[in-house]
Amino acid sequence: MRSIQLTGTAALALATWFTATGIAGADPAPAPPPAPKQVIDSDGTFTVGKDIVPGTYRSDGPRDGAACYWRRIGGDKVLDSAMTKKPQVVLIEASDTAFRTDRCQTWQLTECPPTCAPVPQQSVGLPDVLKGFVPQARPPAPSGG
Repeated sequence: MRSIQLTGTAALALATWFTATGIAGADPAPAPPPAPKQVIDSDGTFTVGKDIVPGTYRSDGPRDGAACYWRRIGGDKVLDSAMTKKPQVVLIEASDTAFRTDRCQTWQLTECPPTCAPVPQQSVGLPDVLKGFVPQARPPAPSGG
């Protein structure tokens, strides 16, 4: 009789252990990866679609007086690049593999088309109402006839 009681106790302990480590104790599903960012605020190479969303990005140019360098990468090819001390606008296509940036101020996703002029870094002397204004090209004058 005593062996049956031990067996019953052992069975109860095993059942409790299996229940605790079974479905109820299963590891939770891994957290989904973070969504791609719309801001690039550090130097590095960023995978398009994973690290950053494709689109038109704008930077106010270099940090600390250095030259800002960026490049668009498609597979093993450089699709476009620049090294400059001026503000930049770049279209990162969904078909691009990656985007590399070094020594540039923060890149922000913008609604501005890639052909728009970057906003100047400094607006010294302009009235507040004009700061950040980006002039647009005038349409051609209609031809008279």
